[in-house]
This record gives sequence, C-alpha cells and structure tokens, in this order.
Amino acid sequence: MATPGARSERAYHQDYMCRIRFENSLPPPSIPPKFLDIPIDGLDYYASPAFASRLHRSQPINIEADAELGMPIDLVGMPGVFDGDESSIQAPLIPPPVHPRDKNLLRPLSELGKPKYQPGGISFLRRTEYISSDAARARSEAAPKSTPKASAAKLRKPVDTSKDDPTNVKRAVIKGFNIAHPEDANVGLGEEDGIVGLEPTPAEMEAWINPRHPTKSNLKPVDYYPILPDLEAGTDAGSYMVTKFTANPTQVTDKHDPRMDVGMLRPIEDESVLGEYYAKLAAHQADPANVPHPGGAPYNYHFFLPSDEISAINLRKKLDVNDPDRDDPDLYTLQNKDGKGVFRLPLERVYETGRATAPDPDHAYKEVVLALHDPELEAITSQESSARRLDKAAYYYPVMQKFQLKPHRNKNLAQLGVASRAGDEEDDKKIDALEVVVEDLDKLEMGRRATHRAGLLGEAIDEDEAQASDT
Repeated sequence: MATPGARSERAYHQDYMCRIRFENSLPPPSIPPKFLDIPIDGLDYYASPAFASRLHRSQPINIEADAELGMPIDLVGMPGVFDGDESSIQAPLIPPPVHPRDKNLLRPLSELGKPKYQPGGISFLRRTEYISSDAARARSEAAPKSTPKASAAKLRKPVDTSKDDPTNVKRAVIKGFNIAHPEDANVGLGEEDGIVGLEPTPAEMEAWINPRHPTKSNLKPVDYYPILPDLEAGTDAGSYMVTKFTANPTQVTDKHDPRMDVGMLRPIEDESVLGEYYAKLAAHQADPANVPHPGGAPYNYHFFLPSDEISAINLRKKLDVNDPDRDDPDLYTLQNKDGKGVFRLPLERVYETGRATAPDPDHAYKEVVLALHDPELEAITSQESSARRLDKAAYYYPVMQKFQLKPHRNKNLAQLGVASRAGDEEDDKKIDALEVVVEDLDKLEMGRRATHRAGLLGEAIDEDEAQASDT
C-alpha cells in the first residue's frame, strides 16, 4: 500500500505483510449432481408457473415418513401417565454422571481456541510499534514482585479469630447495653458466668449520644425505638409465615379491603403433588451438594373472607386483646343452630402454592418483621382505649417461611382427561363457609407459647407447661 502525500515534498512508503494461515476450501459434494431431461420447445412455457408446478409433481421427494414423522408420541405404554404421574416421561431427578470423554464438550467458549495473548515475537510485522506494549508487559511480569506484596502484607490488618468466640460475642452484646444504660452497667447480663462487657470507646459513646447518618450527615433522628421481642404474641410454632398473592384476591381495587385483615387460610393436602415433592426432598437429602432443595411443601389453600365490612370490623375487635369491648357478645353477626354467636366466613377462592421457601427452624431469626408501637401516638390517632399492652419499642417477629399463592387450576389434569375425578376429590374436602368463634387460649396452646418464650429468654421451662405442650 503506497500513500504518497499530495502536498508534502517527501513520500513515505509503507508495507503490510500478512501470512495466510487459514484456507476455506469447500469439500466436494457427497452425492453426484442430478441432471433432468428438460425439452427446450419454448422459453415462454419455461417462464410460466405451470412449468415449475409440473416439474414438482413429476419429481417427488424420495422420503418415506410415517404418520408421526419418526417421533412416536403414543402414551399408552407409559406407566401412570393417565393418573397424573408424569415421572415416566420426565428427566430423572438425579442426572447421570458425565462420561470423561464428554467433559470436553461442556467447556465454555472462553476456554476454546488459542489464547489471545502470545508472548513470543511476531515475525511478519515490520514496524515495532505493534509489539512495544507486549514487550513492556513481558518486562513488567519478569520483574520481581516481592516489594508490593510485602507492603500489602504489612498494611493488611490481621484477622482476629477470637472475636467469633461465644464469650467475646456476649461481652460485645453486654457492651451495647452498657452504652445505652450506663447507670446499671454490667448488671443482670453475665453475672452468673462472671462475664463483663467490653470497655466502650469514646467514639462509641459519642455515636450513641449524638447519632449521625452514615452517608447523609444533614439528617437528624426524629425518634428512638428500642428493638425488643414481643413475648406475648407468640404462636404455636414460635414464628410467623408471610403470604403473598399473585393477583388481587378481592374485587376492591381503589382502597384497602378491611376484610383482608381477618382472612383465613385452610391448608389442603394434594397427595399427587405432595408425593412428587417428597421424592424431590428425599433426593436432596441423599445428595444435597448436587440436588437443590425443593422448597416448602406445595399445599393447596382455601381462602375464607367475611361477606361484609361490619363482620370484619367486629371480628377484628374480638381478636384485639386491648379492645375494652372484645367480650361483648353482640359483636357476633350470626348465630349457629345451637344459638351461639359466630362469624360466618364464606369460601372466597382456592389457591395453590406458587413459590415457597423451605422452613429453617435452626435460623428462625434470619428474617424478622418490625412493628413500631408508640402508646401516646396511638392514643391520639385512634379512638380506642389508651391503655396498651406494649410499651414504646420496635418489636420484632420471626418469619419462618414465605410463600406465594396463585389461583388453583387443574391444567395438567384437564389435558390428561381426569380433571373431573380430581375435581370430585377436591369437592369432598371443600368447605362452603367457616363459623368462627373467638375464645381464650387453652392449656395446650398456653404451654406451647410458654415453651417458646422460655427458650427465647433462656429460662427454665415449667414441668406442667412442658407436659401440656408435649401432649
């Protein structure tokens, strides 16, 4: 390539030499060409669509294909297909190991081909500017690197593994309480074990007295809430479940539906779905490294709601332990056949589990829900009694499991032609409405809650309460 300068007095001649490394030579055809005997009587006939149509009919495709095009789809011989069991036509839960000869086929694209960087010299380049950066890189890699590593090792702070010791963790917790309440430092916590809290630094004391936002220094705290457990709001399981609907469960869309505050879910077991779930769970327990956990159990749920807002408001008053009128029998909107007051909750819809997390009892406080309570503020904003069970604090409630609910549809069973039988089984378990009566806790329920509360506080469990919770 010659590029003489149009206006300069001297011309510079540059050459670019490139070696041909790859050739794209096409192989000969695998079959010989086919010659057709075509009469050449007239060009007008050959240019008409009739000629191409006649040629297509006279030269049929020599392929013998059956009605299923070589892919049999007969499900008669598959065991359990018409009963809703699709395991015979699905991939196995535990895939077979890959043959050593086939592992190279699973290599990613980044590992294929030659490396992009070649440290050797490039002979077919004339100008040295193309390889100067590579040469500089090679010299830098050949230079000793002990000095940067040594300096980085000196600057890196050693990791104190003793901080994970349970004793040090407890001392750090006691230090937090000592900073918040210096008047009774080291009182109560750790006295039995003789553990004393760590000494707080002046910076930690100043941060407690004058808190500052970590990124926005212009923000000032409006109020303070201590974080405490709500010991009186325990459940039989000691935790709560968070439910999310994929679609609006009611027809009210412009505002909050108060009936949702007292809605009730009734779990229903589906044996066909649970059988597949327990098979996946057994496979996970046998090989937890390769088989993922299937998540929570896929139950079906019947969702019940009050028919009107008055029933929902009265039911909420009955459930509120702080309401002075909660024992009023006139709050019940209906009476059953025995003449006892009840709340009637008709069946709203049937749901099935969409996605569910696996319950983890060993880490019950991995996720919690915070609720802010201020008795003075609640007395001003609400018309209820100002006497509150809870003091001013941010109370946390453990979340054991989260699951998503979607409308229940028998798509797979309908395709197999057994939707009617599955519908009959669901009708046997379906309840048209619930008659709800609010009562105080019995001895069994009180024993279960006392057991969880004692375990949270680290106290001894009463024998009578423990026997009640066991039974």
